[in-house]
Amino acid sequence: MVVLDCQLPGMSGPQVAVEIKGRGLPIKVLALSAYDEDRYLWGMWFVGALGYLLKNEAPGAIVAAVRTAAQGERLWTAEQLARVQRWWEEVEQRWEGLTRREREVLALVAAGKSNKEVAQALKVTAWTVGFHVSNILKKLGVESRVEAAVWAREHGIIS
Repeated sequence: MVVLDCQLPGMSGPQVAVEIKGRGLPIKVLALSAYDEDRYLWGMWFVGALGYLLKNEAPGAIVAAVRTAAQGERLWTAEQLARVQRWWEEVEQRWEGLTRREREVLALVAAGKSNKEVAQALKVTAWTVGFHVSNILKKLGVESRVEAAVWAREHGIIS
């Protein structure tokens, strides 16, 4: 049994959980975090955590949750699962709708790069970058490059 936070030095909680599973270790994961944000709920649910608790819970509730999770029981509340579903519908599906190249372009746009700078970084023409940016705006349902960058940052897609 391991209790993970969502934000750890060098790796996120979900990344640690994936690493644990990738090594074939039979360890159950429970999230304990100060962050009550949908993107963190989604990340821990997606990697198979048994539940998600906030650090401001009563100590007895945390101890009871750890014991319950250690027995393999899930602790997700209906409200948390609804938030995970909403995140999937509103954010993850849009992100998954972008091609690999569009994601690369969005990351550079979010870093403040111009189309010319993005083109140089990706070794393509500025016209190609403009084409990708246009597709990104349509797929994310935003009006401008700035809105696309803000969307990606607000939703934790790009740090």
